[in-house]
Amino acid sequence: MKIIIINGPNLNLLGKREPEVYGNETFEAYFNQLQSKYPSIDLSFYQSNIEGELISKIQEVGFSYDGIILNAAAYTHTSIGIGDAVKAITTSTIEVHISNTFSRETFRHQSFISPNAKGVIIGFGLKSYELALQSFLLH
Repeated sequence: MKIIIINGPNLNLLGKREPEVYGNETFEAYFNQLQSKYPSIDLSFYQSNIEGELISKIQEVGFSYDGIILNAAAYTHTSIGIGDAVKAITTSTIEVHISNTFSRETFRHQSFISPNAKGVIIGFGLKSYELALQSFLLH
């Protein structure tokens, strides 16, 4: 099984950025734990702060991978292009968010990805990624 985690803007700052919201762990450290826990999965990750690069990566893997775990971060609420990219591909996508976006600012309650995603996991910290991964293993 081939799964990719795609992270959007500012997620490269996990471990440093707003630890009260996002925790103290870097994504790289967490990703290494996931790889160790699920050695039978070909698991990779990609991060960009640039909307077009995220769209290009979704298009690149969206017809050959078994799943995409997508945390588009702030682009979730603003990018029709990323939502359209998820709609255009055949690979199932799970939208994830580390924080509970519904307990934050009102503009974060809108997602252009959710209507095209297989599912949405919100508010379980970094564990949100593992829950998404497990959903691919179960279905």
